[in-house]
Amino acid sequence: MEHIHWYPGHIAKAEKKLKEQVNIVDVVIEVLDARIPLSSTYPDIEKLLRDKPRLILMNKADLANNEQTQKWVKVIKEKTNCPVIATSASDNKDLSKILNKVIELGQPKIIALVKKGLLPRAVRVMVVGMPNVGKSSIINKLIKKTKTKTGAKAGVTRDQQWVRINPKVDLLDTPGIIPLKQEDQNKAYKLAFVDSIGEHAYDVEAVAEIFIKNVCEIYPDLIRDYYKLEDEEVNISNIALKRNWIVQGGRPDTKRCAQNILNDFRVGRLGKLTLDVNE
Repeated sequence: MEHIHWYPGHIAKAEKKLKEQVNIVDVVIEVLDARIPLSSTYPDIEKLLRDKPRLILMNKADLANNEQTQKWVKVIKEKTNCPVIATSASDNKDLSKILNKVIELGQPKIIALVKKGLLPRAVRVMVVGMPNVGKSSIINKLIKKTKTKTGAKAGVTRDQQWVRINPKVDLLDTPGIIPLKQEDQNKAYKLAFVDSIGEHAYDVEAVAEIFIKNVCEIYPDLIRDYYKLEDEEVNISNIALKRNWIVQGGRPDTKRCAQNILNDFRVGRLGKLTLDVNE
């Protein structure tokens, strides 16, 4: 099995930047991908975020299996002792629920400031998560279209930009990137499935084959039915032939097929799938 690789130098740099960002906020919103809620969790998240209050959003819930999402919300809440909300960046129906939870988590900090004789201020929050779990979409959802930049704050690094969400919440408008430090190759492949890892780090055909294997274990007939395979073995070559994706010499265009299979999953054409299964 071909391994997925990352570079330690990039990890150290990303961790340093994230820690600097965490220092200037009161509350952290951690974004997970609801299709792989376990695999998109950073193993050392508590160390990175220290003792900051944390709200966990399981994003892209509209692309995940509903029953599995509800199970994972309960499991993650019990494991982390943090509030967990399943959400989607495509609608705003739970926006007030998210903001109210942020305000609630930030209140102890604001109360502590007032006790020191300072004036109360808005809760400062930032959004963090693995690459491509939808951090920027969540930021846009929180900001909506009526964003008002509040600029640099006293005692806060000058190049940080803040957005006033409402009188009680200021949002750091750049997401915190949790670095990809992943020694578990099964989790690494799942991050590749959802496009959390740049394609330069893996072979797309190898990842697509492992994706097919994973899906067939959880949803046995889904791939066969979707790609209209009959008695053929379920693999990239046969799907390419069925779609008439052929290269010179009549051979199946497996690279094109692999990319299309992964994209069909990523945009939800294969249905609502969760690949981290909670029995």
